Amino acid sequence: MRRADRLFQIVQFLRSRRVTTARWLAEVLEVSERTIYRDIQDLMASRVPIEGEAGIGYVIRRGYDLPPLMFTREEITALTLGARIVSSWADPRLAMAAQSVLSKVETVLPDSLKGELDQTRLFSPLVRIPTQVANFMEELRSAADCRNKVVITYTRADGADSNRIIWPLGLFFWGTTWTLGAWCEMRQAFRNFRLDRIETLQVSGEQYPNEPGRRLQDMITCEKKRMNNNETL
Repeated sequence: MRRADRLFQIVQFLRSRRVTTARWLAEVLEVSERTIYRDIQDLMASRVPIEGEAGIGYVIRRGYDLPPLMFTREEITALTLGARIVSSWADPRLAMAAQSVLSKVETVLPDSLKGELDQTRLFSPLVRIPTQVANFMEELRSAADCRNKVVITYTRADGADSNRIIWPLGLFFWGTTWTLGAWCEMRQAFRNFRLDRIETLQVSGEQYPNEPGRRLQDMITCEKKRMNNNETL
């Protein structure tokens, strides 16, 4: 757990309980009591109204709540445009998630800014990606997160079909086309596959290793070097 997340959890626990001991917090958050004492001191230094002391327990002043998120008009515009793009060019589950984010943002906006979500003058045309591409995208997102190998039948640029076993690393959007960045077992190299050229896809139950030299960051580094070399030429 990130420290910021842990501090947030501590405040939430203190708000929901009458007296909370450092030992209980340490057990729940799986850290040492010393870490909890340090976190409590930092929260108090940040003017969070916590009262109590080590060995007895801590309480938070009644009525205290975390300050709401606040966004500028440009941040609201960016969020709205991003949600509209996702709704047009991503799979249905991501589109629903994007709309959910906007709904949550709207609940914390002051009345003076609530209308900004609907008044944003930046749009993404409602051009939905093909159903099969959307389905492949959802499966590949899950496979990349779980590091599952994937077997695909792929139509190459020359029109020939090719069967591949790949390690899905990341999905990339190029304006109107999605590609999958992957490690290809047949080529023993990184390859990019257009989702609209994938004919069949089967997610394997076999996981690929988190192997140095074959990770997403390694692929991005290779692509940057290739682009720099092309610019030099």
